[in-house]
Amino acid sequence: MFVQGIGTAAPPYKYTQRECWEAYLRSPYLKNLSSRAQAILRKVLTSDNGIETRCFVMHNLEEGFSYDPNLLHRRFSESAPGLAAQAARVALQQAGTSVEEIDALVISTCTGYLCPGLTSYVSESLGLRSSAYLMDLVGQGCGAALPNLQLANVLLASGQATRVLSICVEICSAAFYVDNDPGVLISTCLFGDGAGAAVLGKTPAPRLPRVEWGDYCTTLDPRDRELLRFESRDGMLRNVLDKSVPVLVVEHVRQVLQDVLECSGTRPQQISEWILHSGGRDVLVAIQAGLSIPKEKLAWSEGVLRDYGNMSSPSVIFTLERALQGGARPGLWFLSAFGAGISCHGALLRVT
Repeated sequence: MFVQGIGTAAPPYKYTQRECWEAYLRSPYLKNLSSRAQAILRKVLTSDNGIETRCFVMHNLEEGFSYDPNLLHRRFSESAPGLAAQAARVALQQAGTSVEEIDALVISTCTGYLCPGLTSYVSESLGLRSSAYLMDLVGQGCGAALPNLQLANVLLASGQATRVLSICVEICSAAFYVDNDPGVLISTCLFGDGAGAAVLGKTPAPRLPRVEWGDYCTTLDPRDRELLRFESRDGMLRNVLDKSVPVLVVEHVRQVLQDVLECSGTRPQQISEWILHSGGRDVLVAIQAGLSIPKEKLAWSEGVLRDYGNMSSPSVIFTLERALQGGARPGLWFLSAFGAGISCHGALLRVT
C-alpha cells in the first residue's frame, strides 16, 4: 500500500491558550469549580505546556460553556461531515485522484455518534458512487488513524479496492465537560478540532515522495482501560485521563516498536524519522526519554501540538503531512498513535 495523497483541515476559529483562560474568567462556570480546579485551569492554560493555539468549530469561546447534550450533539453532527470532506478534498487533489476512482471510504471518530454514520454524509458530500464500500470506525480514541490505515491496507491487498479514502475527524469541542476532576480539566485544556485524510492505493503517487506502508503491529492492555477513555455522564461525553498515562504510553509504544522491528528485521538505529501522535507535552517528553529518541526527531509532533493542540485521531495525520512537506529525511519512518484502552499502534513507512 502507498500513500498517494494527504489532506488536513482545521476550523477557521483559532484561539490562544490565554484567550481560553480569559473566556473561563468571564464564564459563570468558573465560580462553580473548587479552588484547586481553578488553579489547574489557570496553570495549564497560562503556562508553557507545549500548546500555543487550538482550533474549534465554535464562533466564540463562550459557546464552549453551553453544557447541553443536544447542543453538543448538534455541534458534532453539523461540523464533523463538513470538516471531514474538506480534508478529503485536499487529499484527493494532492493525489490527482477523482472521487469516481475511490472504491472504499473508511472514517474514524470518537467524539460523536451518528446513525447512519459519517460515511453516509461524507460520501454524499464528496459524490462517491453508491456502490463504494463504506466503513465507520468508532471508539478507538486518539489512536484510531493507524487501525483505519491498516483496514485500507487489507482492502487493497485483498483486491476489494484499488483506491481507499481514509479519514479521521474529531470535534473535541463537542465532548468538553468541566468539573472538579483533574483529568477532565486538563483534557479541556489540551484538545482541539480537526480532520485528516489520506488516499491509499496500490502504486506510488506521482506528486508525493514514495511512501510505502510496511509492517504493522498493535497492543492493548485492558487492565489500563479505566485510565484513558470516554464515559457518558448526564448525556454528555466525559474524558477520563489519569496522571499515569504518560508513563503507560511509553511502555506501550516501546512494545509496539519492538514488535514492528522484529517483524521487519530492522534495528532502532535504522529509523530516520519518528511520526508520533501529539498526545501532549508530557507524553512526548516521556516517549523521548523512555525510547532515547533524539529530541529534534520529535519536532514534527511538537509543531502540530503547538499549533493545534491534541486533535485526537487526526493528529498523527497532521504530523505525517508536516514531515512530508517539511523535507524530512527519507528512509524508514516509525508511525505510531495511542489512545483509549490503553491501546497503541505502530507501523513502518518506507519513504524514498
